Amino acid sequence: MHTISNEMQSCVDECLRCYQTCIGMASNHCLPAGGKHVEPAHFRLMLACAETCRTSAHLMLIGTPEHKHTCRACAEVCEACARSCEQVGDMRDCVEQCRRCAESCRKMAA
Repeated sequence: MHTISNEMQSCVDECLRCYQTCIGMASNHCLPAGGKHVEPAHFRLMLACAETCRTSAHLMLIGTPEHKHTCRACAEVCEACARSCEQVGDMRDCVEQCRRCAESCRKMAA
């Protein structure tokens, strides 16, 4: 059985929380809010962020060294998503979770 370090488990947890936050905010906050919350570039970025987080968590859980590549990409996408959510406004939970995930993924990618 593959075991992962505490640091990696922490990153998996952050990625899965970010996945849940972005999907939840997109579906339950942005769609009902409309307007700038559903502008295509912003909404697609939220979905991309969620999927990148899920993929990064998956690669860490299965124990492939390639997780460093997805974690690097995840950190970049999470930062972009945080900036976009900050610009749209009224999305503090998403901004904060994306930044926590980006920080954790940067450490895993190093």
